[in-house]
Amino acid sequence: MKKLLGLILVLALFSCKKELGGGEGPINVPSTTTLSGNINITTTLTSDKVWTLKGYVYITDGAKIIIQPGTTIVSDIAEKGALCIERGAQIIAEGTATKPIIFTSGKNAGDKSPGDWGGIVILGRAKTNRSSEPTIEGGIGRPYGGTNDADNSGVLKYVRIEYAGIAALPNSEINALTLGAVGSSTVIEHVQTVYANDDAFEFFGGTVSPKNLYAFATADDDYDFDFGYTGTVTNGISKRDPQFVDNGDAGNGVECDNDGTGSPATPFTHPKLVGMVLVGPFDAASLANHNLGLRWRRATQFTMTNSKILGYQKGGFSIESNETAQAYKDGISKFYYNEIQAFDPLLNFRSTSAVFTAADMKTKSLSQGNKEVSYTKLEMEALTRPSWVNGWTRFPAKGQ
Repeated sequence: MKKLLGLILVLALFSCKKELGGGEGPINVPSTTTLSGNINITTTLTSDKVWTLKGYVYITDGAKIIIQPGTTIVSDIAEKGALCIERGAQIIAEGTATKPIIFTSGKNAGDKSPGDWGGIVILGRAKTNRSSEPTIEGGIGRPYGGTNDADNSGVLKYVRIEYAGIAALPNSEINALTLGAVGSSTVIEHVQTVYANDDAFEFFGGTVSPKNLYAFATADDDYDFDFGYTGTVTNGISKRDPQFVDNGDAGNGVECDNDGTGSPATPFTHPKLVGMVLVGPFDAASLANHNLGLRWRRATQFTMTNSKILGYQKGGFSIESNETAQAYKDGISKFYYNEIQAFDPLLNFRSTSAVFTAADMKTKSLSQGNKEVSYTKLEMEALTRPSWVNGWTRFPAKGQ
């Protein structure tokens, strides 16, 4: 009996330690719940407290931030916070479906607004197509990129990011989740953004391949790719709020560029998108800046399969440069077995290219297993709620 009681005690203690941030228990729990400046050692945020980001908080090279399942992190109200994982650092934020990790506004429910805080920025050492070392936007200014496409910046699982996104400088924003040259060994799964004030998910180069992402009620773009991103996004969903969009820019399901000038820099931006469900506002009374489902813009390449692009106000599948059109015409870019339904079905296909017209796009697309479809708004809504969203996501009215 004594041996049995001893074994039970050991198992209970081990289980408790695992719950508190790993097999050895929590490491270096801060003495104050307000986080600011640089964190230079491995640090654990425990789920028994609410933690506050005061200004920009940096996890520096060689350090880790470990966040327990069920932990809530809020932003200081006066000094808007952001969490930046620098090159060589890691975030280990592994929630569960019943205990998601929540990053949110420090304001009370009912008073929250998109842009109440910055967001999460993860920087790695994978490739970009920049000829010199880039620094991340949004006033952060930390470098990213390198030559290690298998770089590991940690784990982000069952994480909700609410009311993030600030414009620190003109045309230089922090998104809800910004990924700069993040490598393929990084795990990003089951992440939801809620009322992001800029982009929901933005990828600057890198090879990370996330899955089960949800962008709910984004102001600007739901998925934005740039600077040579070459990973795969599997099961990404977006759902727009017809009465919320960026006042100064057009909100798209996907926006993609090789870079800001449309140069031929390599590696070419070439996201592979699989099983996406992108649902626009599908509402005649929606705000004017709701835009396109797919905006393949400056000299980019792309692969998209088994996806649905539905209900966007100004078009479904849009190509906006000769170089982008040529890559699709030549079969470098691929678009197979997708469903398209713009708010106006005459805008399912759009092109501003001189080398491949909208009619050309439609002919090629329909010959490769793609379909023009006609869902009701209720049917579109059902498509945005697959079983993997259950338990850890939420879909509040703005401010809640």
